[in-house]
Order: sequence, then C-alpha cells, then structure tokens
Amino acid sequence: MNNNRVPTGIDGLDKIIEGGFPKNSLIIIAGNPGTGKTVLSAQFLYRGAVNYGENGVYVSFAENRETFYKNMRPFGFNFEKLEEENKFRFLSLLTVKEKAISSILKIVLREISQINAKRLVIDSFSAVAQAFMEPHDVRILIHTVLGRIVQQMGCTTLMIVEVPYGENKIGLGIEEFLADGVIHLRVRRLEERLFRDMSIRKMRGTEVREDEIGFTIKDEFKAFAPFETKKIGKREKFKPLPDLPEKFSTGSRELDGLLDGGYPRGSTVLLEIGRDISALQYHLILLPTPWNFLAKGAGVVVIPSSGIDHNIVWKRSAESGLPKEILNRHLRVCIFRSPATKKEPYILEIEGKNADEDYQKCLKFAMALYEETSQPLLYVIGVDSLLAHYGTNDTLKVLNSSATLTREYKGLLFLLLKPGYPRVSEILNAIAEIHLKIIQRHGALLLYGLKPRTHLHFVEMDVTRGYPQPKLTPIF
Repeated sequence: MNNNRVPTGIDGLDKIIEGGFPKNSLIIIAGNPGTGKTVLSAQFLYRGAVNYGENGVYVSFAENRETFYKNMRPFGFNFEKLEEENKFRFLSLLTVKEKAISSILKIVLREISQINAKRLVIDSFSAVAQAFMEPHDVRILIHTVLGRIVQQMGCTTLMIVEVPYGENKIGLGIEEFLADGVIHLRVRRLEERLFRDMSIRKMRGTEVREDEIGFTIKDEFKAFAPFETKKIGKREKFKPLPDLPEKFSTGSRELDGLLDGGYPRGSTVLLEIGRDISALQYHLILLPTPWNFLAKGAGVVVIPSSGIDHNIVWKRSAESGLPKEILNRHLRVCIFRSPATKKEPYILEIEGKNADEDYQKCLKFAMALYEETSQPLLYVIGVDSLLAHYGTNDTLKVLNSSATLTREYKGLLFLLLKPGYPRVSEILNAIAEIHLKIIQRHGALLLYGLKPRTHLHFVEMDVTRGYPQPKLTPIF
C-alpha cells in the first residue's frame, strides 16, 4: 500500500486515482439526494477500520445513529460491532446553530483523539453551511476543518455536499475551491434505464486515469474502471452446465440467472453489439453457449461476422479445451468462397451471390450434422456478413426461414448484429424471443436485455475457472 495514499475501500475507484485519496486530504463527495454519497462515505470508514486498521468517525447532521446503522446493514457494514471494538464513533448532531459550531468542532476533535481516528466523514456540510449567514464564515469553517482536523490530526476527511436537483454547482462554490479533491456522483438514464456514474472533478497530486466511471450500490458501493482483459493462469477444460427441460443453458451461470435459466428451446436470440465493442468483449457473452453445446456432443453451425474468419472461429472454439476430434465432428463453419481458404472437414464454402442457393447449401450441411449428432443444433450467424453479400431483403428472408426451422427442430438460433443497422435491429427484435444488447460507457462494458427487459449490468471477465466467463453486476 502506498504510504501517501488512503485506500477508499472501493477497488474500481482506487485503480484510477493511484491507489486511493491523498493522505491527510479533504475530499468533497457531492451529488443529488439518492446518488450514493452516504454509502460511499460509510464504506470508506468501514473498510478503513476492517481492512486497513484505520479507525473512523462519522459526524451526521442528517440522521440519527439508529437510522444510520439500520440503513447500512444491507450493505454488510456492521458499525455496531466496530463501535464496540472502539474502532468507530457516530456523532449525531441533527440540530446545529451558528453559535454552537465552535463547541461542535471541539466534540469532533475529542472523538477523533479518543480513538486515534485517521478517517472522518462530515454528513452533510450543506446542513452546517445553512447555519451561516455569510460565505466568509463558511470559508473560515472549512479552513478550521482543514487546519485542525485534516492536517494537525492527520485525518483524511470526506465532506458530503448536497447538490439540489437541476443544479451543477457544488454548494457555495467555496468548498470545491478549497478542497483537495471533488467527486460528483450522478444518477442518470442510459438506454432508458437507471445508470450511476461519478465525475472526478479534482484530485490534487493525482494522475487520474479516467475522470468519469460508472458505479452501482448493489450490495455495496462498487466502481467499474474500463474493461480489462484478464490473463488465465492454468487453462482448464470448459465444464458444461445442465439444460432445463424447456431451455438451453447459456453456458454461464450469470447469464442463466439473468435469463431465468437460459434460452428457450426453439428460440431466436439477438445479440446487438454497440459501437467500440471489440470481438473479444462480445465473445465473452457469446462463447459459453457454443461451448456448452459442443461439450455435450451437440452440433454448432457458424456463419461468421465480418472480420471473423474460420481460423478465429476454430481458435475460439478450441479455447473451450475440447479435443480437436470433437470440434471436427461437431463444428461447422459456412464461409464465403476465397482462393486462400485451406480445405478443412468443418468448412463449407458458399458463393455469396444467390441467397436462396447458399441457404439451401448451408441447410443441407447443417441437416447432415443434425442427423449425425441426433441433437438440436445451435446456429450462430453474423448478420452483417449476410447483409454485405445479399442486401437487407434477402438477408431478412434467410433469417426468417432460419428462425422457422430452428423453432421446428427445437434448436437455437443466435444472431449477432453489429452497429449501423437500426432498421434491421427493429425487424429482428420482432423475430427474436431474446434480445440482448452490449454497449460501452466510460470504457466499462454494459449488458442489458430488451426482451426480457432487464437492468443495466456491468460486465467483467472472470477467469477463476480456468477459462473466460462473464461476471455481471446489476446497476441499482
């Protein structure tokens, strides 16, 4: 741990501010009511005491001890236990008058001294400032906090400031000028869903990697730095998940949970891919499903998206850890003819000129696989690839026929749609039983369902099983 940094207790935030808040600093936590200011500040104190051996004091001008403790229990913060261990103090100062400020400061200093606190939260400074008539008096108070508490007592301090709805200015403006750091929490709408993010408007002596990041307060305050590809230590063979009687497992426990058990048998799934999403990122959502089919001896038929050739399809399939013999037997890839293509048993070349002829050729290829495996097939089609060769009308005709065939044979049709086709997206939404969309915001990966409708979820890469799996965290 950097001796000049105080970890916030929020990993995603610490990653982008060089390990934590500057030591012995005054940090403003600002935002509208309900944006998560209290949760962030409470977590700062709780993790400080539990994980880093730094005692803390919470000074509240907004709520009493019982209400605070009750509200923090769902996040797993047992402040009663910390108080019993003399690692935490809660000061409830609900009624503040100007003449009492000096005595209140003395009480705060006494509590800090008694438990040797290194972390302090003042909630909220807005309530204190209302007791003053002149901004000059507020400036004096802040200087007192800075001088006597932050610097003399060596206490890193978070000061909560309420931002009224419809305003962007933080408090009186004086706080932002005098503080060492300013973090503005926001609740907004993204894709017609609740989205939380923070803006790091100031952090002295810190090279901030990203000045805006998303967060959630599901279970605790979690911030999400830009998506990172994680290295896999020892690769393991993919372990398939069981199917339900009426559903195919997605191959991911997290996705199965999101979709109430998986994809309905005989259904069409549309995965819409937003701008700036890499192949590796959307493959994190896609790949567990074909792996699950292949691992159970079922067939998978792929028409790759533009920019994805048969070599990549093979490589991604092989990352499941399944032997080459299984892939040769159960994987089929339909590609548009190229003189450079090496002949392989799993490849079928099509001309890309006549949609009906190519469809019949691919269908015959797929049905032979169906007869061999005696199991429902998974079809994965890159829609943009068909659009480039056949145009919109013929592509939609092929996809409608594919959806009908999938329904008849109780298989699964997975459509990948890259950005730039809003009209096609609307039409395919009507065909699909499941419609998921993956987007990016502040560098973080987000997934949500249009059918069924779901919350936004942050997507991270989980490699703890020895192969990549999506880890989903809902935004609440």
